Amino acid sequence: MKVRSFTVVIEKDPAVGLYVGEVPGLTGCHSQGKTIDELLRNMKEVIELVLEVKGAEHIELPQVVGIQQIEVGA
Repeated sequence: MKVRSFTVVIEKDPAVGLYVGEVPGLTGCHSQGKTIDELLRNMKEVIELVLEVKGAEHIELPQVVGIQQIEVGA
């Protein structure tokens, strides 16, 4: 079995206190968890399910080159 690496973007939702993750470019691949460890376990499961449904060999993901914060006066 081929091993692939995926980038997971993680945010913390202050309204519910959960960590939320998604894989950029992989439609439907998102999950949540009370801790980052729980989120990552959930994300691994979701990634495996999405790959099974869509066919892993046919998926080309964009290369994530960075995340930037920009300050704007509001």
